[in-house]
Amino acid sequence: MPKIKIMTDSASDISAENEKKYNIHIIPFKVALGEKSYLSRVDFDNEQFYSMMEEYDGMPTHSQITVFEFKDLFEQAFADGYTDVIYVSINKEGSATHGNAVMAAQQLFEEHPERKDNFRIYNIDGMTYTGGYGYAVTQAAIKASKGESASAIVEFIEDWVKNCTIFFAPYSLKYARKSGRIPSAAAFAGELMGLRPIMRIQDNKIVTNSKVRGDKNIIPEIIKLTAAEMIPQTPYSIVYGSDRSVADELASQLTKKFGYPPEEFYQIGAAVAINAGPKVVGSIFKRQNR
Repeated sequence: MPKIKIMTDSASDISAENEKKYNIHIIPFKVALGEKSYLSRVDFDNEQFYSMMEEYDGMPTHSQITVFEFKDLFEQAFADGYTDVIYVSINKEGSATHGNAVMAAQQLFEEHPERKDNFRIYNIDGMTYTGGYGYAVTQAAIKASKGESASAIVEFIEDWVKNCTIFFAPYSLKYARKSGRIPSAAAFAGELMGLRPIMRIQDNKIVTNSKVRGDKNIIPEIIKLTAAEMIPQTPYSIVYGSDRSVADELASQLTKKFGYPPEEFYQIGAAVAINAGPKVVGSIFKRQNR
């Protein structure tokens, strides 16, 4: 009988409750603030990291998960009797982590070609960030617990991430400027004018979809964009950071708009907060094919 292991990394922002409930293996990213290095989800929780960011003058960084780490994890999964490992990674355009997982699998089967008959590794590019692929991973774990085949689960994940869109907005351009996501001059001018970019994440890309003036216009714009592109009557989720109140406001407004509440809430962790800042809000959904 197949035994399926579902794995992802900490940038998926899956809650600790769902991690435990659905037996999801979440690999932590290493995060550095100056000379000090930490493991996300291990050495701090999200609220602690937001405070650390505010107190640190420099730019926090995170490092990729290495080939050696993946190889050890795959070896352990085989030793534990798993027949299938499904790993869904952070957007491969934003980190070398996905490539490292692919390389680790190749090395393992080169060293142990006999395992190809009874052990399979599926490395899937999450194509996005936070709950954009975290939702797919959680659903995959639920499907695995119900006895669905690895091939069916992989098909579901790949369909979701290829058709997933996130609209999100940072309430400050400070961290986007520090990370280089937005040029310093543009960020400075944007802050002076009270402009807030509404970012679109899909197909391995992050682009500025539109801009609004003032914080009060962020949520109405996200609602408008989401309603225009989401497949009707399908699940959607909310992503947020340090301020739960903006997540609750967006959820309330979307519930009125669609007639049903969001399925999940994803609080951004270190890997996303480094570039976006601690206060963000956004929607995650499956878009219509046009």
